[in-house]
Amino acid sequence: MKQKIVIKVHMHCEKCRTKAKKIAATACGVTSVALEAAKDQIVVIGEEVDSVKLAKSLRKKVGHAVLMSVQEEKEKEKEKEKDKDEKKGALYCYPQPALPYAVVCESNPDNCTVL
Repeated sequence: MKQKIVIKVHMHCEKCRTKAKKIAATACGVTSVALEAAKDQIVVIGEEVDSVKLAKSLRKKVGHAVLMSVQEEKEKEKEKEKDKDEKKGALYCYPQPALPYAVVCESNPDNCTVL
């Protein structure tokens, strides 16, 4: 289950922004991190991300952090439903013809080959 987490963090300088982005990126399960500088928000997308733990670590290391929203990502689920609707044709595999065997018989096998 993919989640989209929006956390509002008080970031007053570029150093705070990069620090907050690094903290969010190192959290377990995070796939992408985006900053909205105008609103001082961090948008985190990932699977099974603990949003409360992420907000606490941001609050501890950067400053004031408020968890704004946690939503499910549903865009890819719609694509999967479209793929299910498409019917695919059956795949047939025909057997390959067998190669003939070549049998060699000698007329006199008792001859000594080493002299």
